[in-house]
Amino acid sequence: MNTRVMSTIFGLGAMALLTACGNQGGDNSSTDSGTSGSESTNGSGGEGTTYTFGVIAKAQANPVFQAARTGAEAAAKELSEQNDGITVEINWRTPATEDAQKQAEFVELLTSQGVDGIAISCSDANLLTSSLSGAVSSNVPVVTFDSDAADSGRFAYYGVDDKAAGAKVMEELAAQMNGQGVVAVLSGNPNSANLSARVEGVREEAANHEGIEIRDVYYVPTETATDMAAKMQQVQTSEPDITGWALVGGWPLYTDNALDGIYENAKVVSMDPLPLPLEYVKKGQVQVLVGQPYYGWGYESVMMLFNKVHNGQDPESEFNYAQFDIVTSENVDEFAENWTIWAPGSN
Repeated sequence: MNTRVMSTIFGLGAMALLTACGNQGGDNSSTDSGTSGSESTNGSGGEGTTYTFGVIAKAQANPVFQAARTGAEAAAKELSEQNDGITVEINWRTPATEDAQKQAEFVELLTSQGVDGIAISCSDANLLTSSLSGAVSSNVPVVTFDSDAADSGRFAYYGVDDKAAGAKVMEELAAQMNGQGVVAVLSGNPNSANLSARVEGVREEAANHEGIEIRDVYYVPTETATDMAAKMQQVQTSEPDITGWALVGGWPLYTDNALDGIYENAKVVSMDPLPLPLEYVKKGQVQVLVGQPYYGWGYESVMMLFNKVHNGQDPESEFNYAQFDIVTSENVDEFAENWTIWAPGSN
């Protein structure tokens, strides 16, 4: 694993381990994995304390959230091994497909069970704010990862700075285009706050390159791989002078042959080095992928929750931004090895 990836995973967690404790919990479904709420337990080792943290991602099938679960469970396991008499359990509650209402139900369920903390990637901040505020009011600390709900009372956010992510995509694309050409921007739901921030970052960075023109931002609210690929091919056919694509999400790269008729004429830089997008880099059809801390979403969130409830410590900043992983043809094989650990069977 390269140095940049390692720093993403262990950035915040290293400090937590200095005072940490706990044990891994969680089964292979979105059902209760153990006791909820901190309690004293009597076993062969005598009395101890159990902390249960609910972790709610956006969708079970998405490899990025499988990686987040792996990270959360690894943090719990490490905390257990570092401290006698403490057990940390993960109660994984995630919808099969993205469903903000289902997430809200999970928040309320976990709160009623008296869990010691909740980590969540919010599908819809507006819909979830009320449930999360209710958890905080019930003395259940909340940390968000990947996608924030800033007005919910959560004590911290962990992930990338979305505006900076968009700027990084455009910076890498401009370099591939030698600072000259016409760029199309692909985005998903136009009402998504994090995607809007990325688009803004693309635009601002493009303004720093006199030879770069942004033709337009093309939105596909369904955010399905087939619809995204079809939109790119439609636009490239009707606007053949486009020589660069900035993808603020990797959606079209989650299917095969998405860039036929595009990669021959344009450079492509995208977010999200998932297993299928990595294949496009290997084939030379995508020049750069900009990665987020998928494993770290779970790992760092659990570390922050533990430090909050066990040590009474908040992170130094409300917003905890991770570095980007930059994947090119030079390191694509090395980066791909991460997925054999983060989400076995996804590649």
